This record gives sequence, C-alpha cells and structure tokens, in this order.
Amino acid sequence: MRSNYLFTSESVSEGHPDKVADQISDAIVDLFLSKDPEARIACETLTTTQLVVLAGEIRCKGVYENDQWAEGAQEEIERTVRETVKRIGYEQDGFHWQTFRFENNLHAQSAHIAQGVDASGNKDEGAGDQGIMFGFACDETPDLMPATLDYSHKILARMAADRHSGAAPFLEPDAKSQVTLRFDNGKPVAATAIVVSTQHARGYDEGEKEAELKNYVKQVVADILPAELLSGDTVYHINPTGSFEIGGPDGDAGLTGRKIIVDTYGGASPHGGGAFSGKDPTKVDRSAAYITRYLAKNIVAAGLATRVTIQLAYAIGVAAPLSLYVDTHGTGTVDDAAIEDAIKGIDKLGGLTPRGIRTHLGLNKPIYRPTAAYGHFGRKPEGDFFPWERTDLADDLKAALAR
Repeated sequence: MRSNYLFTSESVSEGHPDKVADQISDAIVDLFLSKDPEARIACETLTTTQLVVLAGEIRCKGVYENDQWAEGAQEEIERTVRETVKRIGYEQDGFHWQTFRFENNLHAQSAHIAQGVDASGNKDEGAGDQGIMFGFACDETPDLMPATLDYSHKILARMAADRHSGAAPFLEPDAKSQVTLRFDNGKPVAATAIVVSTQHARGYDEGEKEAELKNYVKQVVADILPAELLSGDTVYHINPTGSFEIGGPDGDAGLTGRKIIVDTYGGASPHGGGAFSGKDPTKVDRSAAYITRYLAKNIVAAGLATRVTIQLAYAIGVAAPLSLYVDTHGTGTVDDAAIEDAIKGIDKLGGLTPRGIRTHLGLNKPIYRPTAAYGHFGRKPEGDFFPWERTDLADDLKAALAR
C-alpha cells in the first residue's frame, strides 16, 4: 500500500436526478414491505423533465397477486412517488411533485426466478441473483468510513438541512460535492481541494448574491471538516460552471442505481457492481453488501485491523455463499484466514445465507428510503434503521478468535 498520496471521493445530494430515482425506488420497496414483509421487489425509476416512470417486477400479498392490482394500490403507489419528490423539495416548472406525468409499469416477478429463490421442501431459500459483494471499513473517521467520502456526504447533508429549515433559502435541491485529501503515512493530513456545485435561486450567480452563496459553502466546509485539514492552501471550486439554476430531472435524466460508488465507499474499496435501491433484501446485491459492511466495521471496531475489505459471492437459487474473503491490507493483528474462520463459526450469522443475513440484521422491514441519499454506510444506527452499522459483533469475533 502507498502511504503518501492524494485521494478524492464525491457525493451527490438528495436532489440529484439519480438520487431522486433511488429514493423513489426505495420508497416503493418500503411501501410493499410495509404490506408484506416477504414481498419481492425490483423497482427501477426513470426521472426526466416533468416525468417519472416505474418499471420492474413485484410480488406482494394483498397488493399485487395473480397479475392483478388490489383496489387502490396503484393510487397509493403514485401518492408515494409524489410525496417522495415533495419531501426532496421539487416545486419547479421543469419538475414539480404535483404536476409531473407518472407511469407505473411494474408487473409480476418471473416464475422461473421465484422457483429458484423460494424455500421449498428441504431446499433453503436461495440467493435472488448471482454476484459478488464487497464490504469495507477503516479508521479514518469515527464512522469507520473513508474520510474523503464521509466529508463529501456530510457537506451535502448539512446543505440540505439548511435548505429545508430555511437557513439557506437560496439553495435548490440538486448538488454535488467532492473532497480531495492528502495522506501521509496512510492518514489524512490536509484538504487540497473542495468542489461544491449547487443548484441555486435566480441571481445567485453574480455580484453580492454569488459571494453570499460561496461564503456560505465555505462555512459549511469549515463546520464539517476538522480544522487541521483546512488551510490557506486549500483550493475551492464552488459552482465552477458559473450558473446552476436548471437542475434535477429537468437538467439531466435520472436512473436508479447509477451512483453505486457514492452509495458505498467513494472508490476506496472494490465494488461488486450491483446497485442497492429498489431491491428487496432477498437480492444479495443489497443484503450481502450490508452484511459485508457489518462484518468489516466490526473487525475494525474490535481492534483486529485498521482497514479491511471483505468479499462474498453467491449463485442464484443457492443459499450458502460460494466464497468468503477477508483482506486487512497488512493492518491485521491476526491472520486474515483466521478472521475468515471466526466469521464462519459465529452461529448467529446463519451461515451468511440470504435468510440468515435478513434474520440477523432485521432487513424485512420498511427501512430503505433513508439509505437512498448520503450513503448506505457510515450512518447512525437508530431503532430498525441502518442495523448493519451496529458494532455488536465485535465481542463475538474476539471470542471466536480466542478459541
């Protein structure tokens, strides 16, 4: 591993068109799981100027059975979509929660997929698809996340909070951030560049209003990043194109699942390629990515490493994972293979089968819409939300290694 380098991660706000799509897809997941905890959902969303389109496959008791919608179900879906866009804050001519056109093209899940995934007889429930999933944790921040991504997320989350509260009324929903840090001996020591592009009210691209917006952004950055990382040498690029009045789905089409690096580790870790939003937890793209983060975070929290990457692999219709791989990047206090064996020996993990993962983390609940902006990882576990961010496995890992 290099010890001295520059590294950059980006984030996008809840009003970014792709994130609008992600939040709609996950609002639909939550809606169906609230009706049927065993619902199967694969919901993709397209957003563009004054249009939202849903497509995908579902199975949900009491909502969609035998290729038929229950009475009022489609109206509830549309209401959920519009409320999601309203919550984000889009009331613009090019994209308004009340007036955009809406299409629902959800239909029944393939029976051939269902027969491979469903439990039957002596067959345990299988994975909803093949694939590889990665989890990661490091000690760069208290959240055990890469610092560049953690700060990028928190800058935009703070700006969104100020927009919603009225503290920054000149902000509009669409925004992007990017943080570049210099690392010495593998630790972040300085912010060399900060990029923030934010949609804004008319007139905030010149004169005193432009200066007000830029000063506001610099103050947010100062509030989020540790003071020792900022200096007179930090370069700021704030709305570098000049004007950013047209944004969101009116400025660029959005699709579910196009921000998978923003959703995970900001490029600091490999990514298996599968998106999360719009998928129920039988899809291991989602649930196995959550359990690998959970395992990685607990390894670091247990003091077994300061940086770790974990991979799981699955075959569609097969319950047990095909492989488990742990890499502590030379920072481990025990052998990586020993950590793999310890994980396999913890009964409460259910053998890392799809059912075992869902049971341990409690994933068959409507907990997903909040994941769809500002990252699925590095969040605070509260109640049923973000259970994969708990560090309650650390003692089990240490005990398993001590046997």
